[in-house]
Amino acid sequence: QVQLVESGGGLVQAGGSLRLSCSASGRTLSVYTMGWFRQAPGKEREFVAAITWGGGTPNYADSVKGRFTISRDYAKNTVDLHMNSLKPEDTAVYYCAAVRSTIGGLRYPVSYDYWGQGTQVTVSS
Repeated sequence: QVQLVESGGGLVQAGGSLRLSCSASGRTLSVYTMGWFRQAPGKEREFVAAITWGGGTPNYADSVKGRFTISRDYAKNTVDLHMNSLKPEDTAVYYCAAVRSTIGGLRYPVSYDYWGQGTQVTVSS
């Protein structure tokens, strides 16, 4: 079992920045893919970014490419999502997810086995 806990959400003005953090525990994550997804009210959960714990090129949704960065902190056992130039359309509940895999480009929620409880991000215009 892998336990995931997100933190760092909040309210920010358009153009601002936030850093989300996903704390992982329970298993050695060296062969896991970690992803960030988001879900706005009335919409399906959508892919934001993913990275393999062991390295490799991160993957991003086109809507966040160039603005968001996903990174791993081995010492803290966390996966962070750095969000810059935020837009009102980025408003959503953001979820961290994990699956035992070495494939970094997993973009569908069904591909992931473990999920955090989510953290709210609200971007005001």
